[in-house]
Amino acid sequence: AAMYGVSKMVPALTFSLNGSTVLAVALGVVGLSLGIMGLTQFRIAQTTPNPQALEKVSSLVTSGVYQYSRNPMYVGLVLILLGWAFYLSHFLAFVLLPIFILYMTRFQIQPEERMMAQKFGKIYQDYLNKVRRWI
Repeated sequence: AAMYGVSKMVPALTFSLNGSTVLAVALGVVGLSLGIMGLTQFRIAQTTPNPQALEKVSSLVTSGVYQYSRNPMYVGLVLILLGWAFYLSHFLAFVLLPIFILYMTRFQIQPEERMMAQKFGKIYQDYLNKVRRWI
């Protein structure tokens, strides 16, 4: 919504890029696929994917897409937003992406990591050392 809002408030910062709609759709599809793969791994492990219910986490998911990124659902969301920025073709939409990443890292991912470290100890620490947070 913020990306759309800035694109309408400052229309002078739009740009034209051949194929931006195709690129936007491709990024959206890849992002959605990553999110679905992440959710699927949680379902296979029979644990909650809800970041607001971390006390209900019953197992540490490290297989599938989680062997490449500790946060594939967030990576997927960033790719969807990147696609949206290309679709809007507006410079300020791209400026909002790093702000979103910093916000998610500070207020969502880091608290999740602290809780997971308490819950899973050394196993989680080994996972942290092996797999990157984003990509």
